[in-house]
Amino acid sequence: MSKKKKKYYTIWKGHKTGVFESWNDCKAQIKNYEGAQYKSFPTFDAAKKALNGNYFDFVGKNKSFSSNLSATDLKKIGLPNYNSISVDAASSGNPGKMEYRGVDTKSKKQLFIQGPFEQGTNNIGEFLAIVHGLAFLKKKDSNRMIYTDSRTAMSWVKKKTCNTKLERNAKNKALFELVDRAVIWLKTNDFQTTIVKWETKAWGEIPADFGRK
Repeated sequence: MSKKKKKYYTIWKGHKTGVFESWNDCKAQIKNYEGAQYKSFPTFDAAKKALNGNYFDFVGKNKSFSSNLSATDLKKIGLPNYNSISVDAASSGNPGKMEYRGVDTKSKKQLFIQGPFEQGTNNIGEFLAIVHGLAFLKKKDSNRMIYTDSRTAMSWVKKKTCNTKLERNAKNKALFELVDRAVIWLKTNDFQTTIVKWETKAWGEIPADFGRK
């Protein structure tokens, strides 16, 4: 007779919230609680991680992401900082039609979006998304950080230049006008915003992802 696998239960909404180690303990916290939010997980680490996330990211259409990293690596990386926004870009071809956007990391509410632009690249879009995010947060005098999944774009922002090899032409004129404005903004504005690499292997796709992979 096979041994029943142990489960851990995350309760986002109930008489008490947290991670519980038995179904009976979980059931006691959700019984007669209207709108209870709970779900089982195979490991304590997964349940604890979920507790700090959004219930709707783990149920229904938005199924939970299962990382291939070890529990040790996941613990070392930790959880995303939700006092943040996330930015990303999508390009149909390289070059091709490109757009970018920024969202609230936790709720995934869209904060800004630009494009599509003709004959753009993903790297340019990622660069513009970060700069747009910096200007957006500075205007709101916000202390939130920015997540991006592009190390290339992070390095361009740090150097205050868009180091693309894409040639300028009539079709991408509007795009490069925006790039020039972004570079000028970086060189003429001070900012304290922290820009951090999104840990895709630990957390799944960045919340601003366009979902076209």
